[in-house]
Amino acid sequence: MALWKETAQNEQRAMPNEQKAMPNEQRAMPSEPSEKAEKAEPAPALVNPVAPRKESLPRDRHESVLGSGVSIEGKMEGNGDVRIAGKFKGDIHIKGNLNIQKGAHLTVKINAEAVTIEGEVEGTVVASGQVTLSESAQVVGDLKAKTLIVSAGSRMRGNVEFGWNDSEAAKFANGRDHETGKTVSAARDQAGVSREL
Repeated sequence: MALWKETAQNEQRAMPNEQKAMPNEQRAMPSEPSEKAEKAEPAPALVNPVAPRKESLPRDRHESVLGSGVSIEGKMEGNGDVRIAGKFKGDIHIKGNLNIQKGAHLTVKINAEAVTIEGEVEGTVVASGQVTLSESAQVVGDLKAKTLIVSAGSRMRGNVEFGWNDSEAAKFANGRDHETGKTVSAARDQAGVSREL
């Protein structure tokens, strides 16, 4: 029961009978607090509850979790979301969101709608939507996504492609600009852009 209601009930029990009969507006407040009020414990501080996870997914899609003590080698396919905190080696092809937790180690080829990386990934990451690299993320390999969010502190070594729509991406398929016939590296050299950082 709520703390405020218990306090109100205790005050009513402590009031003399003649004050109980009077309406609230006419009751006199005591000038000195009673001993019971002095001994009452202070009300606990309000704690903001954790915001519920935003679900923009169909209700029939569920999340599978591979815990930190789990090590799997193989192929994963499905329509749900996956959260990995352990070790995985193989292929992941899901029509859902993939969340790689801090401490997870993956040697993998990933294809998913959205990927959030907090752990270590070695391989290829392809997302039809967004890829998020958190501050603890470490990626060695290639990454391709519609949008990319990179937090300060994350690390990556490899090729990155993001922000291209399908028609623009097709224009540069196989490393060659189909309109000019030049390779992407030749066009980069001609423009004076260095690939090394």
